[in-house]
Amino acid sequence: MMQASLRVLLVVLACVSSGCGYTLAGRGSFLPPEIKIIGVPTFVNRTQVFNLETQLTQKVRAEFIGRGRYQILPDVTGVDAVLTGEVSGISLQPLSMTTQQLASRYAITMTASVELRETKGNTVLWENPSLIFRGEYDAPSNPTGQLDAAVFLGQDANALERMTNDFARTIVSAILEAF
Repeated sequence: MMQASLRVLLVVLACVSSGCGYTLAGRGSFLPPEIKIIGVPTFVNRTQVFNLETQLTQKVRAEFIGRGRYQILPDVTGVDAVLTGEVSGISLQPLSMTTQQLASRYAITMTASVELRETKGNTVLWENPSLIFRGEYDAPSNPTGQLDAAVFLGQDANALERMTNDFARTIVSAILEAF
C-alpha cells in the first residue's frame, strides 16, 4: 500500500515538474534569432481611403515596438528583415438597419498582402498574399446612405482607428506566433 502511494506521488510530481505545455501567447517569437532589426516601409494603398497606408504602417510599427523584441525602422536598408504590405481593396456592407431603413452597423472588409522577407538570404519568413481582414462598426451619427468605405471611414475616425489597430495586432501576432 505504501509502495503504491509512493508510485502515485512520483507520477504526480513528474507531471507537475514537466509543466503543462502551454505558454503565454504573444510572448515568444518564431523568427530566427539573427533577426533584430526589422524595416517597415510605408505600405502601398490601392484603395480610395485617404491616408490608410500611413495609419496601417504606423500601427504595425507601434505594435512591433510594443512587443519590445525588435528595433523597427522605416527603411529597407541596414535591417535584418523587411515587412512590406499592400492594401488592395476595402468594402463596406450594411449589417443591420434602423426602422427608417438606414444602416446602423456595417462590416468593413479589407484585402491586403503582407510579406516579411529576410534581407541577408532574401528568403520569405512569413507571408499572406491574400489577407482578408473584417471588422464590424456602428454607423456614424450622420450617415450619407452611400456604401462607400472611403466616405464611411472619413466620417468615422474611430472606426478607422479601431480597424488599423486590429489589423496591426493581427499581422504582428501572426508573424511572431507563426500562424
